[in-house]
Amino acid sequence: MQKRILVVSQHYWPENFRITDICRGFVADKIEVDVLCGLPNYPKGEWFEGYRYTGPRNEVHDGVQIFRAGEIRRKGNTSIRIFLNYISYPITGVFNLFRLHGKKYDAVFCYETSPVLMLLPAIVYAKLHRIPLTCYVLDLWPENLYSVLPIRNSLLRAVAEKVSHWHYRRCEKLIAMSDALAEKLRMIAPHAQIVTIPQYCEDLYAQDVVDHDLQARFTGRFNVLFAGNISPAQDLGLLVECAHKLRQANRTDIHFILVGDGMSRAELEQEIQQKGLMDYFTFEGQHPVTDIPAYHTMADALFAALAKSNDLGLTVPAKITSYMAAGRPCLIAVDGEAARVVTQAGCGLTCPAGDADSLYQNLLKLAEMEPSEREILGQAGRTYFQRYFRREKLLAEMEHFIFESNEVTP
Repeated sequence: MQKRILVVSQHYWPENFRITDICRGFVADKIEVDVLCGLPNYPKGEWFEGYRYTGPRNEVHDGVQIFRAGEIRRKGNTSIRIFLNYISYPITGVFNLFRLHGKKYDAVFCYETSPVLMLLPAIVYAKLHRIPLTCYVLDLWPENLYSVLPIRNSLLRAVAEKVSHWHYRRCEKLIAMSDALAEKLRMIAPHAQIVTIPQYCEDLYAQDVVDHDLQARFTGRFNVLFAGNISPAQDLGLLVECAHKLRQANRTDIHFILVGDGMSRAELEQEIQQKGLMDYFTFEGQHPVTDIPAYHTMADALFAALAKSNDLGLTVPAKITSYMAAGRPCLIAVDGEAARVVTQAGCGLTCPAGDADSLYQNLLKLAEMEPSEREILGQAGRTYFQRYFRREKLLAEMEHFIFESNEVTP
């Protein structure tokens, strides 16, 4: 009998989140998928073309039935707009559950990026229908919240912790991206079934895609690429500090290329312009996922960082797994699990989160390596990807965990 799953995620196609590919994988494995999500406006905070608050509210994409609930868009990405966006979707999501009346699911699955509040419609539906609820924890709350909204008040922090932990404890099953995160979740939700399944990386990232026009645009310099969401958590100010040091050293042979968008882009560009460093940077804006392998192939090194935080260091960002798949050397400023994986793979140079001086030294080391040495680092990353982060293997593990037991917390 064909399995049926309800997926709850505030973000979904055409927004660029891996949950879209996960659902595509479910469908390929003969699982019937319905998705309850919001209206696409991430990361810029503007409605995607063809969408507005009034809809469309029902769509079918790649064999997935999509039910969209309203939300207050993140327009301007100010703290108040982000807060309103965070709280609007879970409320409207709950009020849209009636649209699922008459459907029968074997499992409810929440792909939990920020905010954790997106779990609420999943919790309500799962409890009402006594269906097991699995949450894939990608952004641990409230810790991840503080990287976006700088909350200092101890009372507000206490409330955020209680609210966040309440949501996790209502899940029968939790998926963690690392063993370190799994241990943290066991302390938060001791009665849940918890398993470690790293984020997989789509096979398309493991392709070498040569775009001669793209290569011609950036030829002649050592190109360091960042691809992804431009937000406070990514600590891209480190690249500004490196560019400042390069100018002091009168080095113009290194260039930073940023592909993506996000709430911090305007502020970052303004800082770069004020410091007179625009010659060191090119902002390419948002691109479809299918364009990214060509950027990876063109680049000499791939950059990732996370803001300094004990809890942000519990996970390996999807960006790093895609970098490893790309077969290019990694330049990483992170702590914890991500640093451990890059070091274990031997696929690049790492330094502690927030350490601009060490990052700069590693940048120079990579730039001054022989191309054959960088090739060895890149191939080591691709080998590690093939062993640990392949889509087929990890998707199968996820499906087994979601459907293996029908025990429901009373």
